[in-house]
Amino acid sequence: MPLNQPSASATVIVGTQFGDEGKGKLVDYLSSKYDIVVRYQGGANAGHTICFDNKTLVLHLIPSGIFHEGCICVIGNGVVIDPNALLEEIRQVEAMGYDVRDRLFISHNAHLIMPYHKLLDSLHESAQNDKKIGTTGRGIGPSYMDKFARKGIRVVDLLNPEVLEEKLRDNLEAKNKLIKNIYDTEEIDVEAIVREYSEFDEIINPYVKNTQLFLNKKLREGKTVLLEGAQGCLLDVDHGTYPYVTSSNPTSGGASTGSGIAPNYIRNVIGVCKAYMTRVGNGAFPSELFDETGDKLGRIGHEFGATTGRKRRCGWLDLVALRYSLIINGVTEIALTKLDVLDAFEEVKVCTSYMLDGKEIVDFPTDDQTLSRVEPVYRTLKGWNTSNAEARTFEDMHPDSRAFVHFIEEETGVPVSCISVGPGREETVFR
Repeated sequence: MPLNQPSASATVIVGTQFGDEGKGKLVDYLSSKYDIVVRYQGGANAGHTICFDNKTLVLHLIPSGIFHEGCICVIGNGVVIDPNALLEEIRQVEAMGYDVRDRLFISHNAHLIMPYHKLLDSLHESAQNDKKIGTTGRGIGPSYMDKFARKGIRVVDLLNPEVLEEKLRDNLEAKNKLIKNIYDTEEIDVEAIVREYSEFDEIINPYVKNTQLFLNKKLREGKTVLLEGAQGCLLDVDHGTYPYVTSSNPTSGGASTGSGIAPNYIRNVIGVCKAYMTRVGNGAFPSELFDETGDKLGRIGHEFGATTGRKRRCGWLDLVALRYSLIINGVTEIALTKLDVLDAFEEVKVCTSYMLDGKEIVDFPTDDQTLSRVEPVYRTLKGWNTSNAEARTFEDMHPDSRAFVHFIEEETGVPVSCISVGPGREETVFR
């Protein structure tokens, strides 16, 4: 199925690396071709940066399709929502002249991030010393912990003040004991939280919907749906480099559980892959560069976290990791991003295999202990030393940059159907 011609089905956009692959730009570009865009997991710990009309905005919760007037946006049941972050984001989008009301729907089953989640996230991470995971401190992990412990507070609870207050008081009684006795920190004011979230109910009520039924109904009517995940496959809690992972499932399988869309509607999976590689936080990173080349990738690529502002670790493209991600997600086509960052390099390296204990391996070990011991084996390709920013067809691109794309296709067996040759919405080549 060509990337530019969606049928009456669902398409998933998934990150194939450690996140920050440039999914936001692709979703923004494709949104005009889809009826509905859905965010299916994660929370405000991820940022999708969108550049258009000389404007730049980072979206953390609202799907990237919000800037296309004909597109409905849905925050799915798999997302954990920080109410304050969501309201601020709505205000920013409206201030740019885009209507949000009647275009943004929030799943009544989505879980909420409470102030005690954010506090406990920071306290726990600070106590880890040299064993830090690298969390953003946004309360994502603790919120998911409460979800699976069946202690979570969902959006639907906001619609029933009595239920909300009872759950808040029960949760805060337990959390305050932990905050005071374990972390020796001042307890959270129960009454203030009850008031704050009761007020939030009045604001969010118009957006709340049974989005699972809504999405499946629209698909039966022949509408097209684009599902966007946050982070990347290698940070998936089940399939990533555990324990240095996120608390949800960014993989394509998570798109179904995180949205309520039946799996048989998903016909296409687009794997977004940066032309090099980055990682934020701790954990093994085989192709990481600790020299001037790594610094150069970071400078040209503006590699700072859209959510935290933290400097990203940079390295060459790792095809061992990419092949693993393509298999796990059932990727049908690759969207290659940030190719323009490599424009200034005389040669470009690509990791094609690993050496482990004197043996060459081509399979990706997901346990951090093993992955931290592998040594990358590189293939060196000729750089193109020129910009492709004006290219709008594959034939317009420099021959050596086309050779780089062909090499990725040959090594992975998956076609590259989209190439980002610059940060702008239109600086994109479709094949």
